[in-house]
Amino acid sequence: MQASEIRELSEGEMDTKLTDLVETLFNFRFQHESGQLENANRIKQVRRDIARIKTIKRERNIG
Repeated sequence: MQASEIRELSEGEMDTKLTDLVETLFNFRFQHESGQLENANRIKQVRRDIARIKTIKRERNIG
């Protein structure tokens, strides 16, 4: 996700997306350890998306 896409989301939508991404990250980590994950770079992408959402939520709280 791009930061501009995340900024368009409401607080509730961001919370939902964050929860989904955390669950996805957990599943990817589990698949990676068991050798079932084909694209390990996807873990990195999900981690960055989580960080983007958290950063934008923090910006909104400060502003």
